[in-house]
Amino acid sequence: MKNTRYIILAILTVSFLVVACGNKESHKEGDGHSHNGDQKNEESDEWNKSEEVMLSQRQFDALQMKIDTLALRNMRGYVEANGTLEVPPQNEAAITTVIGANVVSIEVIEGDKVNKGQVVAYLSHPNIIELQTNYLNAYSDSNFLKKNYERQQKLYEAGVGSGANFQKADAEYDASKAMVNGLEAQLRILNVNTASVRNGNIVQRVPLRSPIEGFVQKVEVKTGQYVEPQTELFEIVNTHHVHADLMVFEKDVHKVMKGQKVTFTVQSIPDAELTAEIYSVSKTFEDNPKAVHVHAEIENKSGNLIPGMYIQGKIQVENSKTRALPESAIIKDGDKYYVFFVEKENDDWSFKPVEIIIGAKDGNWIEVQLLKEMESNTKFAYNNAYYLIAEMKKGDAEHEH
Repeated sequence: MKNTRYIILAILTVSFLVVACGNKESHKEGDGHSHNGDQKNEESDEWNKSEEVMLSQRQFDALQMKIDTLALRNMRGYVEANGTLEVPPQNEAAITTVIGANVVSIEVIEGDKVNKGQVVAYLSHPNIIELQTNYLNAYSDSNFLKKNYERQQKLYEAGVGSGANFQKADAEYDASKAMVNGLEAQLRILNVNTASVRNGNIVQRVPLRSPIEGFVQKVEVKTGQYVEPQTELFEIVNTHHVHADLMVFEKDVHKVMKGQKVTFTVQSIPDAELTAEIYSVSKTFEDNPKAVHVHAEIENKSGNLIPGMYIQGKIQVENSKTRALPESAIIKDGDKYYVFFVEKENDDWSFKPVEIIIGAKDGNWIEVQLLKEMESNTKFAYNNAYYLIAEMKKGDAEHEH
């Protein structure tokens, strides 16, 4: 019985030692695994800056990558000014009628492009027919009076006619010519061919023509509508001469002058920045708000620029340009900032990171300073920096595996 107790005790002692040794080995292996994991995490955080992201042409197009050299921008020395797009008065036209008439036909709709002299509508009214009839009668009477004048002149010069009859014929002929000229001028305003009327051709409708080239901005009438004289029927605008009309407040007026550059944006073209040059600064203040009009000729017109569009602009009053990139081109990793410079390798695109120091921010643009000087023609990625760094880190992780 005593021997049996010693055997059981020996078995338990051996089992305890085996379990203890097993746990010790397990702890050692666990410690080693944890250390390796921490090392990998540190390596993934410090991604290899010497690596690159390669994109095929198809990927490049699908991502709508934008690349260009470093931009030079005025990030500080500017005056903010808002306003609208406008056109000079000589590039706007209101089409009216000089006689009361009915609209029998409308030939254009809003948005149509029209040439100078193009018909936009036709008008008709008995008054138009009566005016032509009066002109034809006056022209015929004038011809008769002309012949009478010439006859009386010959008699007077021959000494067989009285001076009174000659003077009367002369006065009647002059009055008839004035009547004909007056009626002819009215018909020309109505775009009626007076030569055709003299041949007995009376037109029942007259055309309304555009006085300038441009686009139809407004149509204020309907077919069959009677319109009074001087009623505005159509509005034509020549947008080719659209310009930026900015309002500059009193405190900044002394900084603004002719020849300065302006950058501005419009909501219809959100991703585009337009440039202009000031050609006129008003010399009088508007009352509300107290500001002056500044007119600038647009240099890179693009898209559909329509008068009346709201614009947000910046007038460059100091010529102190610095290197800058869009915000979407810059990525922050830890406490450092990077951008990607681009090289074409056969049919693929190579993007490599380069560290920068950022400076002033102006809208979506940020001033950048390269830590390592690069060629002036070096191209940089202007967008998708987050995607590029994600692809680079993903490539590092696959390489470690």
